[in-house]
Amino acid sequence: MNSLPGLLVQVIDIYIYIIIIRAILSWFQIRPDSAFFPVYLFIIKITEPVLGWFRMQMRKLAPNMMIDFSPFIVIILLQMLRSMILGG
Repeated sequence: MNSLPGLLVQVIDIYIYIIIIRAILSWFQIRPDSAFFPVYLFIIKITEPVLGWFRMQMRKLAPNMMIDFSPFIVIILLQMLRSMILGG
């Protein structure tokens, strides 16, 4: 595998893991005085641009939806992109 496609696949994999971590952390209340809070803010800052856009599109399609499916959709699309990069 060439170095650029390999690097892109690794970045996609890391981003998917970060999205999963964010989804799990959304079940907990992270207090601002927690030592983990800066890490939590970093995770939100790097995932919100993508997740927020998909969340906004989902609200247009289904305004009364109570569950946020944006992480699921983004992960599926990233997996598709990953497969295209790998040629499969």
